[in-house]
Amino acid sequence: MDFLFPLILGFAIAVIGILPPGLINMTAAKVSIVDGRNEAISFAIGATVIVLFQTYVAIQFAKFISSRHDIITLLQEIGLFLFLAITIFLFWTAKKPKKEKQEIRLHSKSNRFFLGMLLSGLNIFPIPFYVFVSISLSSFGLFYFNSLKVYSFVSGVGIGSFTIFYLYILYFKYHQSKSDYLIKNGNYIIGTITGLVSLVTFFKLITT
Repeated sequence: MDFLFPLILGFAIAVIGILPPGLINMTAAKVSIVDGRNEAISFAIGATVIVLFQTYVAIQFAKFISSRHDIITLLQEIGLFLFLAITIFLFWTAKKPKKEKQEIRLHSKSNRFFLGMLLSGLNIFPIPFYVFVSISLSSFGLFYFNSLKVYSFVSGVGIGSFTIFYLYILYFKYHQSKSDYLIKNGNYIIGTITGLVSLVTFFKLITT
């Protein structure tokens, strides 16, 4: 159980964080359409490798500051502000008229594995996200910074990330005509999630 629960927790959080349409999962879908499933899977593996590294770095940083309650409170307050701002921004942009859909262009035919690593590396959001998440989970007693739980959680994040990438690859490959709904409502989905995270964080801050 010491290994399984953090694994499931990491998996669930990664799924929630990556499920809405974004640059990486949409590019994975595009690679699948243009170059085939095998190249798309290679892209997804490359992106997942970087996600694993980013998550581990984020948890190590969170572990370093976990004994500083003043810093933890400050980070939770900053996280609350950021997630509220993201929520408002996403719902505001979701209501704006949609411009003509821009196609993700794939100019190079180089190894898709390294393309996945590159795009994932350029996306630094997972680091502050998992710092905030791991500290919040720790404050609720759901996560502890020992080696077994850290590696289990990171593994869950990696499995969850790759799972979503792969689902995008499959869905857009066989249901291109039905993909507009997910793209159109992606901001509402992630906005709802960040809004819920904001409410939980606010409740935690006022009760401590």
